[in-house]
Amino acid sequence: MRILGISAFYHDSAAALVVDGDVVAAAQEERFTRIKHDFAFPLHAARYCLEEAGISAEELDLVVFYDKPLLKFNRLLETYASYAPRGFRSFLKAMPLWLKQKLHIPRIIKNEIGYEGKVLYTEHHLSHAASAFFPSPFEKAAVLTIDGVGEWATTTLGVGDGNDLRLLHEIRFPHSLGLLYSAFTYYTGFRVNSGEYKVMGLAPYGEPKYADLIYEHLIDLREDGSFRLNMDYFNYCAGLTMTGRRFHKLFGGPPRRPETPLEQRHMDLARSVQDVIEEAMLRQARHLHAITGLGHLCLAGGVALNCVGNGRIWREGPFKDIWIQPAAGDAGGALGAALCAWHQYAGKPRTPVQPDSQRGSYLGPEFGDDAIQTFLKETGAPARHFEDEDELSEHVAELLEQGKVVGWFQGRMEFGPRALGARSILGDARSPEMQTTMNLKIKYRESFRPFAPIVLREKVAEWFDHDGDSPYMLLVAPVRPDRRRSADAAGRTGLDLLKVHRSEIPAVTHVDHSARLQTVHEDTNPKLARLMRAFDARTGCPVLVNTSFNVRGEPIVCTPADAHRCFLRTEMDVLVLGNRVLYKEEQAPLQERSDWRKEFALD
Repeated sequence: MRILGISAFYHDSAAALVVDGDVVAAAQEERFTRIKHDFAFPLHAARYCLEEAGISAEELDLVVFYDKPLLKFNRLLETYASYAPRGFRSFLKAMPLWLKQKLHIPRIIKNEIGYEGKVLYTEHHLSHAASAFFPSPFEKAAVLTIDGVGEWATTTLGVGDGNDLRLLHEIRFPHSLGLLYSAFTYYTGFRVNSGEYKVMGLAPYGEPKYADLIYEHLIDLREDGSFRLNMDYFNYCAGLTMTGRRFHKLFGGPPRRPETPLEQRHMDLARSVQDVIEEAMLRQARHLHAITGLGHLCLAGGVALNCVGNGRIWREGPFKDIWIQPAAGDAGGALGAALCAWHQYAGKPRTPVQPDSQRGSYLGPEFGDDAIQTFLKETGAPARHFEDEDELSEHVAELLEQGKVVGWFQGRMEFGPRALGARSILGDARSPEMQTTMNLKIKYRESFRPFAPIVLREKVAEWFDHDGDSPYMLLVAPVRPDRRRSADAAGRTGLDLLKVHRSEIPAVTHVDHSARLQTVHEDTNPKLARLMRAFDARTGCPVLVNTSFNVRGEPIVCTPADAHRCFLRTEMDVLVLGNRVLYKEEQAPLQERSDWRKEFALD
């Protein structure tokens, strides 16, 4: 039985193919179109999934859409009616897209991929819940989903048992933790639905000076994690912005204009809302444990990408183990919809596997040696070929030890927003300059943004206060005290704290000694594990910097051509395409390169 899941028309459109319960392929549309957070129908992603399975659209048994458009449309109409005549401009802007596109899903599917069979619809948060529970290693688990909004639900509590998944309770729009966080994303000058992780990265530079104001005026948070927002301070129900005048007055002025200097106030605001969200997540997890009595927890929804909050649930929560969907946002809804149809609609049994059934989330396209060789021949790019895998690993480990920044392009592309060692940029975590170098010369992004460490799973407890799996970079853990350095931060505030080197691995140690951790496993990524063992043997350090292979404003690379173009546009030193190594000094310059820095106002 072949089931294609589709998520589209909000942000991060994606497609996922499940064949007889096995996750065969999944990818976001942005990786193919090169449009960041592309919300269009995932035509290219769907075609890829079909090609990966070697089937045509006519051979599909079901196509499943990740939410119920009519129910969402009903929520929009009710909201506009409640706030009328306010919101008329927003109404006029939204309606054409709904009337021409979002209410005609079967017709669009037929026109785009040629499928004329049955189309099913799952509720948005059921798709999230299914993406969290069904691939997890647990036979039975509590399930928590938190995001901006689906149809009506913004938070759901549920239980998964075998092939059965039930949502028990929900919190409804307009009361939303995701939209509360997005309001502060907007207010601090970042883009909603893409800049929330910047707020999370900015938070450790501040103090929670505004947390009491948030609790007093914006959110009534109960002990069980339920809450209500005071809508007098928000504008997202009726307007084209997230916050209103009362919000601006409460926090001392209008929203920060994008790309203008960050002030300490913005850092304090980020820390304050981050603390509030963490507390809400922790209370909800505790309440879910209390009402279910279950020992395991599964998480999904956009707020489940808040790895700091996830880390608190891991360390302070009552569950023995948690599993978080790596594509926790809307992209993962495509996978959840397909799995929901297999287990819930078709009633097929489920057998959990260890560590999970998502194969490290390496579910995207792969380009083998022949494809890479053909690309290099067509472009005339000089490269050194390594026949022996160990020799390649030793050579790249030596380059990393020398301080080189390496583009690493291997195997199947990751599904989800994180680079997990297939489409990654790697560096030496021991280097005090590596964070600044990568931010300003490679990624062309804000200097405060932290980088994540990858560490061999068997050595994670030697470097971090964490002794468990974290294969999807969705947990934050502190660097071990014995790996820290006694650094003098007296008198330093804000971004000046970047100048303090806090540990033996300063490039991945945030200002609060935390790190967004990814453990590397031999069974899911043997090539990366081999490289890291070689680096460990040379340096005594099993930790590397890992960041996504892209620059700001661009999706993670998909093809060898994408990787080569990004390599030439930046000050990256080395590109490893499969078993071929390209050195920057040997490459012909890219004409666009001189303009790239100007685009981000970095000169």
